[in-house]
Amino acid sequence: MMVLVDTTVWIDFFAARSLGHVVALENLIRDREDICTCGIVLTEVLQGIRKDSEFKKTRDLFNNLLFLPMPYPVFLNAAGIYRGLRRKGITIRKSVDCMIASVAIENDILLLHNDKDFEAIEKHCGLKCHK
Repeated sequence: MMVLVDTTVWIDFFAARSLGHVVALENLIRDREDICTCGIVLTEVLQGIRKDSEFKKTRDLFNNLLFLPMPYPVFLNAAGIYRGLRRKGITIRKSVDCMIASVAIENDILLLHNDKDFEAIEKHCGLKCHK
């Protein structure tokens, strides 16, 4: 099983919060599943780290993950997700969530998250989320 892990999960994981999505990530790590990232998640996680030593440690951890590229069609699909949901009266708060969802959809993999915006994308746009 291949799973793209959203920034929301990584933040809680590094803060050692005992939450369902963190336990799910810990289980994926324990079971040696294929955990993926993409440029946006990498940037969001790393930009929030203040200490250089923590930045290096986190960067090194992310170097061990599968890195999914974000080619042109990912961005077109992200715009389509946003526009399609807006037509249904649903506004996604951060367009980067549409980009992350698009990466998961384009690669036909699961997304592990803790963000309500992804629930709308799952319901209406074919995103598959890790339960």
